[in-house]
Amino acid sequence: MNGPQLTCVLTIAGSDSGAGAGIQADLRTIQAFGGYALTAVTAVTAQNTRGVTAWKALPPDLIRFQIEAVLTDFPVKAVKTGLLPGTAAILAVEAALKAHARIPLIIDPVIASTSGTRFLTGAGLRVLKQRLMSRAALVTPNWPEAEVLTGLRISSDADVERAALRLLETGCGAVLVKGGHSGGQTCSDCLATADGALSWFMGPRIKTRNTHGTGCVLSSAIATSLAAGRPLRQAVEDARCFLLQSLEEGRGLRWGKGKGPAFPGLI
Repeated sequence: MNGPQLTCVLTIAGSDSGAGAGIQADLRTIQAFGGYALTAVTAVTAQNTRGVTAWKALPPDLIRFQIEAVLTDFPVKAVKTGLLPGTAAILAVEAALKAHARIPLIIDPVIASTSGTRFLTGAGLRVLKQRLMSRAALVTPNWPEAEVLTGLRISSDADVERAALRLLETGCGAVLVKGGHSGGQTCSDCLATADGALSWFMGPRIKTRNTHGTGCVLSSAIATSLAAGRPLRQAVEDARCFLLQSLEEGRGLRWGKGKGPAFPGLI
């Protein structure tokens, strides 16, 4: 007799020794959001709340073997990517996912750490856009990432919309340009879908030093919601509410000497 099936989500990302972002943040979020997290580690980083001090990419074949091992055995309903350390890693992910085109792919395009460590070169970015973003159901860049990916300068809502529509030209199903780097009391994200429709999601900006890993939390929550069968707009709404609650509940905590994690499900 078969029991209930878990909502399985595969995260393909780097490991964060400070557990604020990357695989560790994805694991916490997917579990807190009701899913079962499966992992493929792409890189190992030495980092804490103050930044990255060292990092090393895993061999591309090992990245691919991890993904294939999971996809050939578990009923994966969504895949999300975070840190993809270079062209070879991106191609390995593409090859591993080739036979699983029906599984929605959410790409959080991690180009550099918040502290400034660069993970992707210009060549890597071109391959990401041409080979992986073209099959993504959703891409979730923040303002700086959207600027790098499009070559556009972003300083207004109109700029955000132009960047989102430009990124749709890669062939992805939708783009969510996150507004965490904008100023003001409101945090606004713009969702552009393949039909050219634009939707804005707005909420209060939480004053907190604990913002490390917010992009990981949001993309993992969206992936888990999509895996559970929710439509994209609802998945974005649910994930934003979840992140907002995580920031609110954790803002009084002190983690190390720098930016602490947006820790979902802690309180």
